[in-house]
Amino acid sequence: MSLVLPGLTSLVTLLSVLENQPEDSRLNFTELAIKYGHPNVEAHDVVTEDGYILTLFHIPGKIKGPVLLLHGIVDSADSFIVRGTKSLAITMANKGYDVWAGNTRGNKYSRRHIYLDPDTDPEFWNFGFEENGYYDLPAMVDFILNSTNQTSMRSIAHSQGTTAHFVLLSMRPEYNEKIRGLIALAPIAFLNNVIPPVSTLLELGPEIDVFLASLGINEILGYYSAARELVELICSQGIIGYDLCFILGVSPFVGFDPTRIEPLFWEVIMGHYPAGTSRKSLVHYDQVFLRKQFAGYDYGRTENFRIYHLPVPPDYNLTQITANVSLIVGKNDNLSRIKDVDILRSLLPREPQYVLLKPRLWNHYDFVWANDMDVWLFPYIFSFLKEWA
Repeated sequence: MSLVLPGLTSLVTLLSVLENQPEDSRLNFTELAIKYGHPNVEAHDVVTEDGYILTLFHIPGKIKGPVLLLHGIVDSADSFIVRGTKSLAITMANKGYDVWAGNTRGNKYSRRHIYLDPDTDPEFWNFGFEENGYYDLPAMVDFILNSTNQTSMRSIAHSQGTTAHFVLLSMRPEYNEKIRGLIALAPIAFLNNVIPPVSTLLELGPEIDVFLASLGINEILGYYSAARELVELICSQGIIGYDLCFILGVSPFVGFDPTRIEPLFWEVIMGHYPAGTSRKSLVHYDQVFLRKQFAGYDYGRTENFRIYHLPVPPDYNLTQITANVSLIVGKNDNLSRIKDVDILRSLLPREPQYVLLKPRLWNHYDFVWANDMDVWLFPYIFSFLKEWA
């Protein structure tokens, strides 16, 4: 069952609102790539070991060596292209990079399985960030390397995309040879130092989970759900929607920075985000916060013994990560906190490169949506890509 609120929006009302939205809010990744000068964009189906069908976008480039972009939670590959000529995907493509943009299971581009139906089979939604790392990411990496006849590649990940990489490189260490460099934007492994309202919400997580489970809700803010349509309807209403949804609704959780995401662009974002995820994905992060450990999913003592042969899930073994890692952090990020990134740094066996971005208000979503990424962020990204060429 999806998180839906039937009857709260009408198709006629929604369509009338969408007709007045910026064009880029209505275009998908492929259409945006074409609009911004890359008609050779491709979309590929990638099937994971456990049967999920993921969409992997490709903007071919002449520079040798593919680069994967991987999005955060309730997000999609769109976040890397919605800024048009100022987006990371288009900027890289314009420079000749071979760009691949992935979509993890459950979002609007990867809501498919070889036999499970996301609308009728609850088992489809039985995944969290561990499955993103253990199954989705290696499927993408292997597909890209096989398609390009390369033996290794570079990755750029944001938020949950970084978590997936830390899981993969810890649990399947052979991929440290295949991913020769990871640029981690707003990296998340630990949530020990988050502050209100994030910590308040996470403390309420178990009660929220019980409530949603009692309603049979497994999909959260699915892109095609009435709940998400309601969010878009409200949040795309000009300055009112911007103030209500971004300033009051989103900023307290990600960090307040109104200058880098302007009202008109917020309307573009609302056409693409949120893109859907599973309830279990949120629960796993909640467990990371409550247990103060970057560890596997806690199924309860009995089930843990069956799965892990331990009463509690084991920590991810970060000492297995030998790939080059660059951690890029924002001073005003309420989700990827500086102190939590410091914990991650201390556990990696190979000293990672570390960048604390200069802008005082740089927040969690500025890494993918800010109007001045080209000034503050991109120089570091291209420097690391060149270093690992």
